[in-house]
Amino acid sequence: MISEGCKKKMISRWKKTSSSTRLLCFMVPLVLVSGILVALCGGGGSLSFGFVTNYTSSSSLAPLGVSEVNYSSLSLPIVENNVTGSLGNDAKDDKNLTTISSVDYVVQTVEDDDEERQLPVIKEQENINDTTTTLRTDNIIPSLNETHETIPQRPRIERRFSNLEKLEARLGRARAAIRAARNGNQTYDPDYMPVGPIYWNSNIFHRSYLEMEKQFKIYMYDEGEPPMFHNGPCKSIYAMEGNFIYHMETTQFRTRDPEKANMFFLSMSVTQMVHFIYDGGSHEWHPMRQVIRDYVHLVAGKYPYWNRSNGADHFMVACHDWGPELSKSVPELYKNSIRGLCNANTSEGFNPSKDVSFPEIHLPGGNTKGLIGGPSPSQRQYLAFFAGGLHGPVRPILLEHWEDKDEDVQVHKYLKKGVSYYGMMRNSKYCICPSGYEVASPRLVEALYTGCVPVLINDHYVPPFSDVLNWKAFSVEVPVKEIPNLKTILTGISSSQYVRLQRRGKQVRRHFEVNLPPQRYDVFHMILHSVWLRRLNLRIHGVEDI
Repeated sequence: MISEGCKKKMISRWKKTSSSTRLLCFMVPLVLVSGILVALCGGGGSLSFGFVTNYTSSSSLAPLGVSEVNYSSLSLPIVENNVTGSLGNDAKDDKNLTTISSVDYVVQTVEDDDEERQLPVIKEQENINDTTTTLRTDNIIPSLNETHETIPQRPRIERRFSNLEKLEARLGRARAAIRAARNGNQTYDPDYMPVGPIYWNSNIFHRSYLEMEKQFKIYMYDEGEPPMFHNGPCKSIYAMEGNFIYHMETTQFRTRDPEKANMFFLSMSVTQMVHFIYDGGSHEWHPMRQVIRDYVHLVAGKYPYWNRSNGADHFMVACHDWGPELSKSVPELYKNSIRGLCNANTSEGFNPSKDVSFPEIHLPGGNTKGLIGGPSPSQRQYLAFFAGGLHGPVRPILLEHWEDKDEDVQVHKYLKKGVSYYGMMRNSKYCICPSGYEVASPRLVEALYTGCVPVLINDHYVPPFSDVLNWKAFSVEVPVKEIPNLKTILTGISSSQYVRLQRRGKQVRRHFEVNLPPQRYDVFHMILHSVWLRRLNLRIHGVEDI
């Protein structure tokens, strides 16, 4: 206890002290306390709050002043959906995502499809493979004002994106780049520059092809044993089925990490199943169907990717006529997956917006040696040529009207001994390509190989790569009902127009050539590009472009 005498002495001394000294005594401890508070808040640096999975909204950050921060100077990652941008992600279908609200962002005017749209500014991350995308604010150093209060810090907000979201983000940028190429300048390509009327739009095709080379990754399931999986015929009329499977094993587009894959390949060979399982005596398809069901159920049970998309980002190929029917063994495979089919018949369930028309190429020796090349248009003797048996409903009509009836229109069921089939093609201006039991015909590619203009007589047939190639620019289409007028139709084409058709056919031939190893823009890469286009048109349920 302090005595009364001491108290009186202390009060007397305080009254004698100057006012400035009194103020100094008051300020010194206050400054010390303020300094301690600043140090505890981070020494003037920015505050960082990592979003974790148990956050469901930004409301928990309100006391820290996030909603009052001015974000007008920031460039934020966006969700791009059908060109129009929007901030954040509607994470209704993903419990691991966090929505960001109450944030202002910069917009800039861009042109797309001749319309002005408002898009948030996109700032790409330096390394898109990082697991965290950061929205960073400018640092503000706290200072003292007259009332000695600290200014709240702008937070550093982190949001984690899944691998699938980042894959979709890359695809979104690819879509935007392809759309922008419609009326833009074409990028120089030392190997080949797509130009001319054989393409619907050469700029769009070229940009799409380059984007495919940069981004397309395919995971090939290791499950399944040869000869029905990871194998297929590389000779005969079904050669392209095995050829494609073989090249998929070693292509640069294959990834061993399924988390990096845009598509998943089911490496089953329908042709091999027919050869090794089908019993011609019983005519029973059930064993083949069961093999396909078991295979799909195996990969669906072992990996999460089939169930994630209901099979929509998976694809198969089949050149055998029974491919479309056997794909019905699994409903999702038939309805959702991309099917590369030689028998691209729209009347039998082929969907051009989802499925891929797979070129049927006859390779007697397993390669194209001796098949490519032919004389100039002026050295071709015959107007048109066809030779083949009575397959399906179209060929009997053709043979009925033209078999051995006209010197200019060489139509035969069987060639005479010593007459070369490919020699007749090289000696003809037009090569007739009617469908057989199924709509596809290897004559279509054989005509292009030999410099003969293809004449397509195939109702309900979708020609290969027709989403890129304008077949009317290098071939002639004749309806089945016009077969009696075939010669009149062909002679009605002027000589100059025929020369243009033939020259364009030679240009487009590179897209149907089989190379070992594959080369850019050849048939293997064109098949992949058809799959790539359909993947671009797909968005996995519940995931938007970032």
